[in-house]
Amino acid sequence: MRNLGAKLRSHRKAAGLTLTELAARVDLDKGYLSRIENGKKVPPLATLSRLANALDIEAGSLIGYSVSTPGTWRGVSVVRHDEQRPTVMGGTTFGYDYFALSKAKPNHALQPFLFSFPEQIDKYVFFQHDGEELLYVLSGKIEWQVGSQKYVLKAGDTIHFDSQIPHRGRSLSGQATALVVMFSPAGFDENLA
Repeated sequence: MRNLGAKLRSHRKAAGLTLTELAARVDLDKGYLSRIENGKKVPPLATLSRLANALDIEAGSLIGYSVSTPGTWRGVSVVRHDEQRPTVMGGTTFGYDYFALSKAKPNHALQPFLFSFPEQIDKYVFFQHDGEELLYVLSGKIEWQVGSQKYVLKAGDTIHFDSQIPHRGRSLSGQATALVVMFSPAGFDENLA
């Protein structure tokens, strides 16, 4: 999802609303809404839906993006630190934040993300999809579960697993981030991650 914040800001201004007014309409903190508009936070899909309803637009107009913009995939992708784009994936609804680290098309077999973990997770929610996944912890301390086995990982630790096995994770120490690389030989389905 490219430029979610810019799209939201544009729609908000077109509706003639201030940040404070839109935040009040959707019962959000103005600072949180500001972080969304500045690309520092990707909200859950439910929040995106509330924002879209308040602006009288389709939620898809906020999250749709084209990877065929400047930097079109030609066998190489370089994403500079200020170009990482917030991305909505299946886990976004459950508090996981994703930032795409490649301009590769969504159906490419390899999909790398910068990923942040929520501290609280729904005890019934697991993720499962074709392929393999590699997670390299960059900061913080996390609990990562694959099947019934739980692993405590800290900065510098790596876990590689078959992503067909149900999996999930949470932060154990405030903010925790990881590099996540998902690989699926048949292509990647972002609705399953």
